[in-house]
Amino acid sequence: MLRDSARLAKILRAGLLALFTLPAIGNAQKASEISVIQDNSFLVEEAYNQEPGVVQHISNFTRLWNSKDWAYSFTQEWPVPGAAKHQLSYTVLMTNSGAFGNPGFGDTLLNYRYQVLGNGDTQVAFAPRLSLIVPTGAARLGRGYGGTGFQTNLPLSVVVNRHFVTHWNAGATIVPNARNEFGDRASTNAYNLAQSTVWLARPNFNVLVETAWTGYESVIGKNATQRQHSLLINPGIRWAHNFKSGLQIVPGVAVPIGVGPSAGEKGLLLYLSFEHPWKALYGTK
Repeated sequence: MLRDSARLAKILRAGLLALFTLPAIGNAQKASEISVIQDNSFLVEEAYNQEPGVVQHISNFTRLWNSKDWAYSFTQEWPVPGAAKHQLSYTVLMTNSGAFGNPGFGDTLLNYRYQVLGNGDTQVAFAPRLSLIVPTGAARLGRGYGGTGFQTNLPLSVVVNRHFVTHWNAGATIVPNARNEFGDRASTNAYNLAQSTVWLARPNFNVLVETAWTGYESVIGKNATQRQHSLLINPGIRWAHNFKSGLQIVPGVAVPIGVGPSAGEKGLLLYLSFEHPWKALYGTK
């Protein structure tokens, strides 16, 4: 039973790879023109970097009903001053695995993104990301990989027409010296694919359907791993509250549903983003 519960924790963490790693990066609008919802997906990463002078704070909470697993992540995104195509961000995670029942901090991600093509005002945008996974979570309690890792993601955003936008992801995660709850170590890798279609019902109200697949390895013994898969469909809605100061608040809610290898999983996802100009730091007018 312990191994089954640990597997559920692994599935949750795999889904969260798309949720926080693939953490939501970027709004390409000017701070004084923030109005439409553009960079606020849940499990899929858009290819829009932050505009200079604009910072974003993102919170995600996920609860799986078929287990006691839950996770909360906080991401903060910053454009690099004087370099519009570069963006830095970090993500911290708090999680609880049903196998252990002991909530606490998970691993931390340090992210860098480069805007190779386009931005939020173009039909096509592409912004690869590279992340360092810092093992701040306790692997013995199911809250982390137990070793330093690396992750990459290739987000592509395509505007179909004035009513629909699509986002596409492909990525990989490598942890050369991962550890399980028993102290066994092995090298693990994971691969992720994700896609979303967003219906722009109104500039401040969107309906979206996301699909996120992850194939990942779990450490089951010394230099031994087991490959598993996770597949989630995530329908949801998001809406925006815009203020004259340039502040945009975007709440969202979604219902992740497991299919295929994750059949039977159901949950609730809550999202909240604050995005605003950082005039004191960048001196924007």
